[in-house]
Amino acid sequence: MSNSVSSAPAPVEFVEVSDGYAGQRIDNFLITHLKGTPKTLVYRILRKGEVRVNKGRIKPDYRLQAGDVIRIPPLRLPPPDSPPVVAQGLLERLEAAIVFENNQMLVVNKPAGIAVHGGSGLQFGIIEAFRQLRPQCKELELVHRLDRDTSGLLMLAKKRSQLRRLHAALRDGSIDKGYIALVAGNWPTSRKQVNAPLQRSNLRSGERMVEVNPEGKESLTRFGVLQRFGDFATLIKASPITGRTHQIRVHARYAGHPIAGDSKYGDDDFSKKIRELGGKRLFLHANYLRIPLEGKQTLELHAEPDETWTRTLEKLSE
Repeated sequence: MSNSVSSAPAPVEFVEVSDGYAGQRIDNFLITHLKGTPKTLVYRILRKGEVRVNKGRIKPDYRLQAGDVIRIPPLRLPPPDSPPVVAQGLLERLEAAIVFENNQMLVVNKPAGIAVHGGSGLQFGIIEAFRQLRPQCKELELVHRLDRDTSGLLMLAKKRSQLRRLHAALRDGSIDKGYIALVAGNWPTSRKQVNAPLQRSNLRSGERMVEVNPEGKESLTRFGVLQRFGDFATLIKASPITGRTHQIRVHARYAGHPIAGDSKYGDDDFSKKIRELGGKRLFLHANYLRIPLEGKQTLELHAEPDETWTRTLEKLSE
């Protein structure tokens, strides 16, 4: 199946649907097939009837059948290999957020609200921005991920050899990662860990969710209390021993103390009260990294959260 994305308008393209795509919605098919095409353009050509299936107009929720012939109109798009242009203001902000850099890797204190990579309607993320900032680093890759709304220490490898080495260190547990979080209620000192298996599932909307499920993967998080704000909230530290998607967020909720500002796993009333104090963010921050270097040296890094976090905790203390 060819992709007809280029800087000049491509000719009309006809695609016959194979068995593997039967049942998929036409809008999702086009978004995948026309890589780099803004979703707004995909829906515009569907709405205008420029996309036809078996010579007839269809709606975005039409489900493809094997043998369908899709007519895709000419589109003028950037070349598929051209990177998105990241705004200069954001580039300067990310450059200032670097906490460590050498010829092998860099570590950035990722701001909340920025995804680690583009996709799902986002033109770019941290990795695309740093490829623009470090064009000489042809092998630059993310070592691990942080949720879009989580802030804190994020590792990027400049060389494939370093990427493999850090991945191995993550697998064998020799990289320590520490987080801080603001949670609802009075977290008991006796609650030092949550050991509960996690399983990923996708909702009908396509949104990825994680839940505690006996059939899930083994998941362990260690917790400790840093500061209490009466019975209303607690600042905790969290160390994920395993590295599952949304692990700390789901384990905190499972313990009965959801994280402030968590739209997926949080408590709406608690998050609303934190927002009223100016806390308009997810209160989960990766504040600590301990990385083994080649030889017997280790690199220890700490990163503070943003002003929104600091001001909110000051108001809670009052």
